Formats: sequence, structure tokens, C-alpha cells
Amino acid sequence: MSSLASEQAAVLALTTVSPREWYRTAAVIYEAGSALELLSGESRLLAQAHKDYARELVQRVGSDDLAEAQDLIDRVSAQGITLYTVIDEGYPSNLHLIYNRPPFIWVRGELRSEDFRAIAVVGTREASEEGRQRATRLARGLAEANVTVLSGLAKGIDTAAHTAALAVDGGRTVAVVGNGILVPIYPKENRALAERIQEQGAIVSQFWPDSPPRQMNFPMRNVVMSGMGMGTVVIEASATSGAKMQARLALDHGKRLFLLDSLVTSQEWARRYAEKPGVSVVRSLDDVLDVLVKLAAPPEQLTLRL
Repeated sequence: MSSLASEQAAVLALTTVSPREWYRTAAVIYEAGSALELLSGESRLLAQAHKDYARELVQRVGSDDLAEAQDLIDRVSAQGITLYTVIDEGYPSNLHLIYNRPPFIWVRGELRSEDFRAIAVVGTREASEEGRQRATRLARGLAEANVTVLSGLAKGIDTAAHTAALAVDGGRTVAVVGNGILVPIYPKENRALAERIQEQGAIVSQFWPDSPPRQMNFPMRNVVMSGMGMGTVVIEASATSGAKMQARLALDHGKRLFLLDSLVTSQEWARRYAEKPGVSVVRSLDDVLDVLVKLAAPPEQLTLRL
């Protein structure tokens, strides 16, 4: 077994025994620099709070966990899917900058270094025709400007954003999903769209490969979608929408938040958010691109929350 494969199996084994504190597990592994060293008790780089947590994790890992993790990696990779753990070189650089990054992601298709220049385009599943048109225009313009369009492969705004990016010659789009990478795409009406996305971009999942789409998965999906981008554009969203949650996450992550002026006009929550630092009210594509030009470096990482 290669050193990379051994490290990846160790990351999965440690994550297996920490199902409710994945972000903390990811932080400990990343700080240690090696999951294998954590398991052997050799890591000396951890802060005291992390040492205590790492000790708890190691004590929970059973003798069969590493072998089972490696079997899982072999089974999934045989289907053309790539695993990136938090200590792998290919783990998205933007995602490293958030405190609640996942320990691993599975990828169908290809992530590229230029996907660092990415913007999430999100909104309600029950989108109006005007909302879908706005998402289409914005996503098409971003793709034409060589910005990767992130979205969640849901109905409504997400579908419009992905479809518009794919229509651009050389356009890049990445779908972050709320189910395991081996599970049929949800919703089923977007399965053909997903096939096109993985050919011209990537499908990304942070969940165990066979995990079905659960309600609790979608807020976690929004964390990754926010984390992978330099910012988030909210097209159309009610006060209870998952897109509003992503707006909050973008600010929590230190990313840029863009709110369409029509959304600010129609939604009280958007008017409140528009007053916050790091938020831009946009009327055109140029309002987004002008801000991106000024972001010469990734947003600063927030302090890990323990």
C-alpha cells in the first residue's frame, strides 16, 4: 500500500469514529500533518486541546478500521472517483480556509487549480421565471469570465446556474451534493445534468459514498459549497431557504456575499444582511467581477472554534 493510500485510509478511520465532530477531526489531522502519526501517537505538533481530542479518537479506532477504510477507497476509486483528504495536495485551497472544513471529499470528474476562482450561485428550489433568468445571466457571465460556478444541483436556481455555465465554451461548473458519491443523483430529474457536469467540471460529496440524501446533509453541503468559493451570490431566497443559510455561512467563513438588488428589495432578511461588512448588493455581473478583481488572495482563515 502506498504512503498516500495509507494516509487516506487513516483519515477515513479517524473520521469513522467521530461522526458528529468531523470539522474538529479535520482540524486535528491537518494540524498534525499525518493521520498515521496520530494513530501511532507520534505527533508532537498539536496544541493541548487538540492532543486531548486526538487521544480520544485514537482510542476509538479498532483493529479493523484501517482495513475497512482501505477497502472502501479501493471500491470507490474503481468507479473513477477520486478521494481528497484534508492533508492531500489536491484538497481545494479555498476549502482549507474555513474552520469547519470536512476531513475528506469524493470527486467525480476533475477539480482544477483554476477552480480556486469560484463563486457559488444559489437560491430557492421554487424559483420564479425571473429568478431563473437572473441566475442564467449571472452564471453565464461568470463562466465567460473564467470563474467556476458552484451550486448544489437542486431544482430551481441551482439548475439554472449549472446549465448556463455548461452552455459556455470552456465554462466550468462544480456541483456540491447532499448525498454520497455512489448514490443516484438527487433530485432524479437532474441526473442527466449531473452527467454533463462531471464531464465539464466535477461532482463533489463530503459524505460516505453510500449515504442517501438526508435532511441533515444539506446544511453540511452548504458549508462545503461556501468553503470552496471566494464568495456566494444569492439570487432568490425566502427567510427559511437553505440559500439564506449559505449567506450566513459565507459571512461566517469570511467570504464575500453578493445579494441581488431584487432580493434586497423583496426580503427583510436580505435588507438586514445588506448592512453587514463583506456584503455587496449587486445589479449586474460587473458588480461581482469588480469585487473579484480586488480579491488578489484568498479570504483569511477564521480561528478554529473548539
